Amino acid sequence: MRNTFAETLADLAEQDERIWLLCGDLGYSVLERFSERHPNRYVNVGVAEQNMVGVAAGLALSGKIVFTYSIANFPVMRCLEQLRTDVCYHNLSVKTVAVGGGLAYGTNGYTHHGVEDIGVMRAFPNMTVVAPGDPVEARLATAALVAQDGPAYLRLGKGGEPTVHQTPPDFRLGRALPLREGDDVAILATGAILAEAVKAADLLAQQGIHATLLSMPTIQPLDTEAILATAARAPLLVTVEEHRPVGGLASAVAETLACAPGEHARLLPCGVTISPKVIGGGAYLRERNGLDAAHLAQTIAQALAGERVAHVLHSGGA
Repeated sequence: MRNTFAETLADLAEQDERIWLLCGDLGYSVLERFSERHPNRYVNVGVAEQNMVGVAAGLALSGKIVFTYSIANFPVMRCLEQLRTDVCYHNLSVKTVAVGGGLAYGTNGYTHHGVEDIGVMRAFPNMTVVAPGDPVEARLATAALVAQDGPAYLRLGKGGEPTVHQTPPDFRLGRALPLREGDDVAILATGAILAEAVKAADLLAQQGIHATLLSMPTIQPLDTEAILATAARAPLLVTVEEHRPVGGLASAVAETLACAPGEHARLLPCGVTISPKVIGGGAYLRERNGLDAAHLAQTIAQALAGERVAHVLHSGGA
C-alpha cells in the first residue's frame, strides 16, 4: 500500500501544484517516488513529528494540500495536540498518513503498533478516517482525499498486501464496498486485514456458511445505511480490524446499531485483545489475536452455532 500511495500522490502532484509531502526522517526507498519528481514540495522535517504537523498546518493555511507521513502511531500519538488544535480546529487540508497501521511492525514492539489510532482520530472534529483494505483501495482513497477539503487520516499497511479488488470498485468516501453476498452472517472488515476476512469467508463457504462481506475503508464518516441494511438481513454482524475493539470499527458499528430502532443482528467484534507485551511478527500477532483466516472462520462458525442453539431454546424446540 505504501508504494501505491507514494506513486499515486506523485502522479496527482503533476496535476495539482498545491500538493506537498512531509515526512519524519523515514520512508527511504518509498517516498523517492515523490521527492525525486517534486523536490520543491517535499520536506523531511527530521525526527520531529509535532513540528511536522505545525509546518503542515502553516502550509495548509497558505492554500496547500499537505500529506504528513510516518510509521504507525508516530504521526498520531505524538501529535495529538497539534492535530487537534492546529489542524482540526481550523479545518485545514492536512492529511495524516500512518504506514504500518495495526500490527504490521510487530517485532518492533508496542511502541510501533497502531492499535488505538482509529479511535483517537475519529474522535476529532472535521476528521475523515480512512483505512484501505488493499492497494487498489489505497490508490482510490489517496485521490479522494486530495479532492476533499479538510483534515483526514489515511491508515496504510506496511507493504506486500495482496490485491483483493480485481477491478476498481466504485470508491467513495463514506461508502462501504460490497465484496460478496450471503444470508448466514455479515463480515465487516477495515484496513489491511481485509484479505484475511476474504479467506475466512472462503473457509466458511466450504462449511456451507455463506457470508456477506463488506470492506469498510471509511470509518468516519461511516456508511450507516449499509450497516443497518446488512443488520436487517443477517443474524450476526462480525467486525474484523487490527485495532482494539474500543473506539475502532466495532465501536462505530455498535453506536450505529444502538441508535437504530427495532431489532437487528447481534454484533461480534474481532480485534486486538491480547497484552501489549506480546511481541512477534505481524502474522504471529494476528494469529495470537484470532485475526488470521482460520481463527476468524472458527470464531464465526462457533458464534453461529450458539445463535442457532439459543433460537431453538427460546422457541421451545427440541
